[in-house]
Amino acid sequence: MSYFDELTFSLKPVPPFRLDFSAWILRRRPENAVDGWDGKSYQRVLVVDDKPLLVAVQQTGSVDRPRLRVMDSGRDVSFNAKASIAKALGRLLGTQSDLTPFYRLAASDKRLWPLAKRFKGMKPPRFATEFEALINGIACQQLSLSAGIHLLNRLSKAFGLAVSVKGTHAYAFPRPQDLARLKPEDFRKLGFNRQKARAMIELSTAIAEGRLNLESLEDRPDDEAVELLCGLRGVGRWTAEYVLLRGLGRLHVFPGDDVGTRNLLQRWLKLRKPLDYEGVHRVLAPWRPYAGLIYFHLLMTRLYESGCLN
Repeated sequence: MSYFDELTFSLKPVPPFRLDFSAWILRRRPENAVDGWDGKSYQRVLVVDDKPLLVAVQQTGSVDRPRLRVMDSGRDVSFNAKASIAKALGRLLGTQSDLTPFYRLAASDKRLWPLAKRFKGMKPPRFATEFEALINGIACQQLSLSAGIHLLNRLSKAFGLAVSVKGTHAYAFPRPQDLARLKPEDFRKLGFNRQKARAMIELSTAIAEGRLNLESLEDRPDDEAVELLCGLRGVGRWTAEYVLLRGLGRLHVFPGDDVGTRNLLQRWLKLRKPLDYEGVHRVLAPWRPYAGLIYFHLLMTRLYESGCLN
């Protein structure tokens, strides 16, 4: 098998595609240290065959004829890692998502079209694994998103596999086996409360020991997936629906308990009264197959207004 210090190759996303939009909807906040963006390239540490690789992605083509240049750095990068990296990036950045039906619907809808047109090329992201989606959901419960991401940064720096390239240290998101060996006190030192610590340890241990397979959720309908997830410690309806959208890529799911995005939805539709959970599903009924895409577009609106995309 051949090994390299660096490996460079190209990817061809399904058009339209904009790397900056797709990276930011995955990043969510500027302080995110796991999913990086420097204004030109998206960076993340991926673990391939138990080895951490620092991956950087740049867009070289246009929105309608996109090309991506992928550069992988690490020790003894195998050529066979290319397929694993391409698959991971396809999931993270939604490179193979074909949104043609969504754009077709939006073009005939006076409310949806301005939103879709403004962020043309944004693809729906998915966390690298269902486990990562669930840990993100648990960490961010009852906190501001910025506070939750700071906790996740600390978790990755403390327990994720590290790679050093040209004096720069970067960290992968922890795997179940990285967290299963820990004690609640290890999480408490990072700022997590005891309940979240217990939830993450129990989840990681169950996966590491083979008693829980989150990938099996792919084959379950929404109600069964939500029921299974809500049976785990520390997981409620919001976290379960968050995993359905951001972990399983179910674009018809709009997490109705997300108060911040609920408020954005109310403002977008120019509604006088605040929305509750049932109200969210009622007003989204005309666009239900794409409720999750509307969720992402509303988040992009908030990122734009905060100055992240300027």
